[in-house]
Amino acid sequence: MIQTPYYLIDKAQLLPNMEKIAWLRENSGAKALLALKCFATWSVFDFMSEYMDGTTSSSLFEVKLGREKFPGETHAYSVAWKDDEMDDVLANSDKIIFNTVGQLTRHEEVSRGHKRGLRVNPGVSTSGFDLADPARPFSRLGEHDPKNIEPVADLISGFMFHNNCENADFERFDGMLNSIEQRFGYLIRQMEWISLGGGIHFTGEGYPLDKLAERLKRFSAQNEVQVYLEPGEAAITKSTTLELTVLDTLHNGKNLAIVDSSIEAHMLDLLIYRESAKMNESGDEDWMVCGKSCLAGDIFGEFKFPAPLKAGDRISIQDAAGYTMVKKNWFNGVKMPSIAVRELDGTVRLVKDFTYEDFSAALS
Repeated sequence: MIQTPYYLIDKAQLLPNMEKIAWLRENSGAKALLALKCFATWSVFDFMSEYMDGTTSSSLFEVKLGREKFPGETHAYSVAWKDDEMDDVLANSDKIIFNTVGQLTRHEEVSRGHKRGLRVNPGVSTSGFDLADPARPFSRLGEHDPKNIEPVADLISGFMFHNNCENADFERFDGMLNSIEQRFGYLIRQMEWISLGGGIHFTGEGYPLDKLAERLKRFSAQNEVQVYLEPGEAAITKSTTLELTVLDTLHNGKNLAIVDSSIEAHMLDLLIYRESAKMNESGDEDWMVCGKSCLAGDIFGEFKFPAPLKAGDRISIQDAAGYTMVKKNWFNGVKMPSIAVRELDGTVRLVKDFTYEDFSAALS
């Protein structure tokens, strides 16, 4: 038996997302690139690559991981590329996307001959979180004025528009795309390809995939461009659990259970966005599940259980793939969760176990 804590990626739960992506690709003509900033656990890349076209990145290391581990296209984007990164970036990518005209012109000579794109910020928000909103006021993420883009349009072959964030509303997406076409249409029609980024929750239950497919196909045909999507969370939603064990319990106005994990170290987004973890438990027993770090607010959330918790009990945190393994850290020296994969036949294999040597090697 694998010792907790560990992330458990279940291919049977990952498969429905992959099948929806494959259906959308087939019926819209769009290509799908995995956003490594959300999920980069390469032990399942061979499986995912059967349904997706490649990867997109946010840094040099992600570019190299995508090229090395995920068959297909490798798109290289960064908010700002360093001069000494360019040779590696170009050697490991099919397309390079610059965040600003300034970056494009700075690296124009060295990247000449490579397929190049530019990030465009349409200024249309779909996010309720200011922290994660690419279209927030004074955003540094992409060029926003068509007049600034016009002079360099002949240096690039595509644009990346990425302003969606957990957008599960097709009508909102459709309205956003209409706005983009109105403002940037004459520039889009000069391009060969357009990435519409990630943050579109099209694998969610009840999402009108047929409407999305039709809209993407129409956008592609009217503008004569190849459309790309960059699913992150949509690719791996509900595919993974974080398996934990209760270490201790106490009562201090509420029933408290301390587990062998930490939100700051292992599910950082819960802390950043002040959200509760997800669990499938139910019952009459109210318990607050707490992490083992020394951070006072290291709390997974409050949940109901069928019976009082006790040391040794197992707990499964649901939907634990997105922005977890890529953000895990060594805060307090708490042991990182191992990573395991449940195959389609039900067998579970351990693919990574983190040790003291990993902790020591991360420091100096």
